[in-house]
Amino acid sequence: MQIDIGKTNAGKTIALPLRFANRHGLVTGATGTGKTVTLQRLAEQFSAAGVPVFAADVKGDLSGIATASPVKLWDVFGAKGYPIKTSVQEMGAVLLSRMLNLNETQAGTLAIALKKAEDDQNYLLGLDDLRWALVEMQDEREEVCQKYGNVTAASIATIQRNILTLESQGGENLFGEPPFDIVQLLEQRDGRGVVSLLHADQLMEAPKLYGTLIYWLLTELFRKLPEVGDLDKPKLVFFFDEAHLLFRDAPKNLVDSVERVVRLVRSKGVGVYFVTQSPADVPDGVLAQLGNRIQHALRAYTPKEQRFVKAAARAFRPNPAIDVEKAVLEMGVGEALVSTLIADGVPSPVERVKIAKPNGQIGPISDEEREVVNGVLPAQRPDQARQFENRQRVARGLDAVPVATGEAVDLEFVLAPLYGAPAARRPIMPRLMFGVVCLVAAAGMLWQAGMF
Repeated sequence: MQIDIGKTNAGKTIALPLRFANRHGLVTGATGTGKTVTLQRLAEQFSAAGVPVFAADVKGDLSGIATASPVKLWDVFGAKGYPIKTSVQEMGAVLLSRMLNLNETQAGTLAIALKKAEDDQNYLLGLDDLRWALVEMQDEREEVCQKYGNVTAASIATIQRNILTLESQGGENLFGEPPFDIVQLLEQRDGRGVVSLLHADQLMEAPKLYGTLIYWLLTELFRKLPEVGDLDKPKLVFFFDEAHLLFRDAPKNLVDSVERVVRLVRSKGVGVYFVTQSPADVPDGVLAQLGNRIQHALRAYTPKEQRFVKAAARAFRPNPAIDVEKAVLEMGVGEALVSTLIADGVPSPVERVKIAKPNGQIGPISDEEREVVNGVLPAQRPDQARQFENRQRVARGLDAVPVATGEAVDLEFVLAPLYGAPAARRPIMPRLMFGVVCLVAAAGMLWQAGMF
């Protein structure tokens, strides 16, 4: 079983054995050299072999694969595909800090906020919940510092400002109910793997949000899939397009985490393929894990770019018939230098290949076709805060909070503006006490006015 990539000028078929597809890979090349078409060809081939695929449709033109393969469309904003949702609590401090562009001190403050919320059983669903948790932490700063460590007003203020920036980029759409289940990416239809496409052209306007989201999906695969060892074919192939957006200005602990996940997720049956313009966009520790490589043409107009070309050429197992350094500069659109793992997991000598044309449409499908693929998208669930709270409590072995019959819902929403915070996140007793005080005060004023 193998994935046919293309043919050499001599007519030799170059293929990737499926049993080595979970050893990860790299697809690189300058803009306009054919990376997206190569990605589509690989995705179609994996799908036909019964392997589910995940890929981000960064430019919107990968959706043409729906004309040849079973496809499910996803969209963080819920407009052009099924929504992807999680919570602030489940995202965790490391990835959320990356999303909010925090430094080490500010990231520590955020970690304390999440830990305090966990200890208080006041789990944080969305960015609004996080904002009010920070306000509460500021009000109780002396106690928080004694229990968890130093927290400064400046760090809290910076996090608050960056939350506003993330919200302006649509980041709040990522948080909500129901939660995304990563197992949904492992779907098959009629023996073919479903290609899950993340609609990402709007998402790309917030690069850190995009990079962190894709990495979060990868870590969810690592956390939730069982160990399976080496299989005849992967359980899933995961394409990380525009991978440089994760690594650019990334802190060392995040890069180390990516390297660890990439190294270990292979045993979960997942193959990860990084797609970017240059091998230099990927850190060396991650690059060393990528055994299957497809290198489209590079452009070298500066001394720095020329060094990248030489480094890319040295990464391949030599082939006496090919001058790799020369070929990588002169290849046309749709041509690539290819080396895949073969017998015993050894890289094959590099070959110059014309990538085979995909079976599906090259270019995006229309909005009408997208609606047919999507079907009826799920509506937003009401009372998300209560559902989230109970799901978090049950996951921790706590009793769910029952919905009390006759609960004073009207009073809750009437008093919410006085608190300046989402009513669903406030304890009920202070609200009831405040209501009683208001009623007593009103009765006193009526008595003084002679109404009684």
